[in-house]
Amino acid sequence: MRIVLLGGPGSGKGTQAKMLTEKIGVPQISTGDIFRAALKEGTPMGLKAKTYMDKGELVPDDVVIGVVEERLSKPDLDKGYMLDGFPRTLPQAEALDNILNARQTSIDHAVLVDVPDEELVARLSGRRTCRNSDCGAMYHVMFNPPKKEGICDKCGGELYQRDDDSEATIRERLTVYNNQTAPLIDYYETKGLLRRVKGVGPINEIFAAIEKVLA
Repeated sequence: MRIVLLGGPGSGKGTQAKMLTEKIGVPQISTGDIFRAALKEGTPMGLKAKTYMDKGELVPDDVVIGVVEERLSKPDLDKGYMLDGFPRTLPQAEALDNILNARQTSIDHAVLVDVPDEELVARLSGRRTCRNSDCGAMYHVMFNPPKKEGICDKCGGELYQRDDDSEATIRERLTVYNNQTAPLIDYYETKGLLRRVKGVGPINEIFAAIEKVLA
């Protein structure tokens, strides 16, 4: 089974991906994992990506696609895999299809963990971190609040909201995600491969819904 996993930041798709790969017994592949492995192994595309990363530049699409193509050729993926974080854009999705078509295979399912933007903002902006660098404990005002507001349970340090957890920053991230991902959702829906799952509720219920759409 070859699966593409889609979902916005804070959707919980990473948690669902781990549960699903354990259940169906195929590797979960994130772009981060692919790049780390390619750099470690010194593959041709990994070395090419490194030249951009060393300069602090974004790795261009053709190199990202090349690194993914190298990874998909490995024998541990013969029985299937779950792609998490790739494709991110329509050109990447089209390139992935071309790679798979050349091998006479294809994506079986594109699973969308669908969460409303306002819920994602609430989830992400609710995170709080202990300012004590030796502690660094994390809390959430909704899901894991400290016993005393603004104070770390573990060390008594002050809790603060990181800049990247501010509502304005989160909304910017969601705008980028929605602009990139909306075409992907349409792309896989047109192909009859999109499996939309409501990503709000208990983790196990969401997982059961994913299992159901893949059955």
